Amino acid sequence: MSADSATAKSEKLIKMTTAPVEKLVISLAVPSIISMVISALYNMADTYFVSSLGTSEIAAVGIAFPLMAVIQAIGFFFGQGTGNFIARALGAQNNEDASRMAATGLVSGFIVMAVISAVGLATLGHLAIALGATETIRPFAEDYIFFIFLASPWMVAATVLNQQLRFQGSAAIAMVGMLTGAILNIFLDPLFIFVFALGVKGASIATMISQIISFSILFFYSSRRKGNISINFKHFSPSVPRYAEMFKGGVPALLRQSLMSVAAIIINHFARPYGDAAIAAISISNRLAMFATSIILGFGQGFQPVCGFNYGAKIYSRVKKAFWFCVRFCCGALLVISIVMAIFAPNIIALFRKDDLEVIAIGALGLRLQCISLPFTAGIIMVNMMTQTMGRAMEASIVALARQGLFLLPSIFILSPLLGLTGIQLARPVSELASLVIVIPIMVRTLKILSKSDQE
Repeated sequence: MSADSATAKSEKLIKMTTAPVEKLVISLAVPSIISMVISALYNMADTYFVSSLGTSEIAAVGIAFPLMAVIQAIGFFFGQGTGNFIARALGAQNNEDASRMAATGLVSGFIVMAVISAVGLATLGHLAIALGATETIRPFAEDYIFFIFLASPWMVAATVLNQQLRFQGSAAIAMVGMLTGAILNIFLDPLFIFVFALGVKGASIATMISQIISFSILFFYSSRRKGNISINFKHFSPSVPRYAEMFKGGVPALLRQSLMSVAAIIINHFARPYGDAAIAAISISNRLAMFATSIILGFGQGFQPVCGFNYGAKIYSRVKKAFWFCVRFCCGALLVISIVMAIFAPNIIALFRKDDLEVIAIGALGLRLQCISLPFTAGIIMVNMMTQTMGRAMEASIVALARQGLFLLPSIFILSPLLGLTGIQLARPVSELASLVIVIPIMVRTLKILSKSDQE
């Protein structure tokens, strides 16, 4: 390691463990929020431009959502699984271990997704039906999914690099890579969809090109900025202990995203009897709610490197202070966003399908129902991120399971027969509120452990 690189890493450690917590979290959160919003815009852009093609076409993008969630889950597993370890290692000044973990996570994520992609391409037709497509949606879904599979290894690799950069406290670089890809995607969508007349297929090609370029930018800058870990493929060191660390740090994110995918597939199947309009409306309302949540996820991602560095350096009081700051700020922000979205729900849905009154009516109700629970998700997300970054995989996994599996899936199966389509839309807010029963005790216990450790 060069003297300049060592000095840069030392300066970053001092900053992460001594700078005022509120300013530090905000400085890291702003680029992370932009990155998360940009990530949401990838899907929102496809949804917006494809919406002009027809209801079945926009429903096809919704059908592909569970697949996108799985791809993101794999990226988060390797990215957060290695990133959490990297933050703690850098806080403890174990730079060699951090470097080897970074290379191992990046290469492993690419290989795993490449294998899954090959299997998916071989079973494309059956997969579209399994994801919940009707016969009218199926051909559009197959067109869209085909190129998503081709891009998926690069999508995973970009997510891994994005997460690793964040945990090193270099969220601004991560933001630049994501921002470039998102802007490119927004410009390429109308080009491929309308000018080249490729329809749904064009939206998927635009996403593929954008993601590959995004990865290239992230890889180039992550390895050439002082203070960051350089990705050296010679440091690829697969071993049971390293994968155990990845599992401990990444499985909560894997569970959270995978269960989101499972829930989306089940919702698509339950909504299928109500027609393409129901699937399209649910897809739009869910993406809008996720867009709002992505802002809070970005704020939480600004909190995670602060948590990781200070936990690794055993400055537990700063971990607690940062946690409470994030909870207060994010709950307030989501409350304001929820009120605005609830008031203007029909107008917001109409931006996507202004000529389809059925889609607008179903989507507006779904969006308003989700606004009921949105403010409470801030606390749940922060508890999940704190326990995950601290390496408390059991607690983090329980929180992830509560939101997406333990309560959401039963809510769908119970409320759908009772209330029909409204029950399907009501399942997610009911699940979020029920999760508080489990999350609050975990939060109290974790904070008590930090307080006790801080006194020793």
